[in-house]
Amino acid sequence: MNFKRILIAVDNSTCAEKAAKTGYEMAALYHAEVALLNIVEPAPPLANPDFGFAPAIVDIYDSNLENSHILLKEIENKFGNNTTTTYLSVLDTATNGILQQSEEWRADLIVIGTHGRTGLNHFLMGSVAEHVARKSACPVLIVPNKAEV
Repeated sequence: MNFKRILIAVDNSTCAEKAAKTGYEMAALYHAEVALLNIVEPAPPLANPDFGFAPAIVDIYDSNLENSHILLKEIENKFGNNTTTTYLSVLDTATNGILQQSEEWRADLIVIGTHGRTGLNHFLMGSVAEHVARKSACPVLIVPNKAEV
C-alpha cells in the first residue's frame, strides 16, 4: 500500500494522542501528508423549532471551533516533526464527520483511536472507530487505548 494522505481523527483524549503519534509515524514512513481532524459535535435539537440559534449557542460553537484549532496545533507541535499538516475542524457527528472528511480530503488511510469501551458503555455509546471502519472507503487503522506507542 502507498499511503500519501493520512487523516488522523482526534479529540482531547489520551487514546487520540496515541492515534496521532501513530498516524504521524506512518506519515513519516510513507512520506505522506496529514490532515488532523477534530469533530465539534452539534448541540441536541431544541424543543421549539421556531427558537433558532440563540446568540449564546453561536458563541459556544465559536468557542468550540477555536478550542478545536488550538488542540490541532498542539498535536501537530507535539508529533508533526515538519510533516505537511492540514487542520480540519468540522461541526458534525463523529462518525459522519470522519467519513465525509476522509472522502472530501481524499484520504488513503484513516487513523483513529478507540476508548476501548465494553459492555453497557459500548452498547449505549457505540464505537465511532468501529462504525468508521465498517463504512469507510479507505483502510482504517484503529489504535487501541491500551497500546504502548
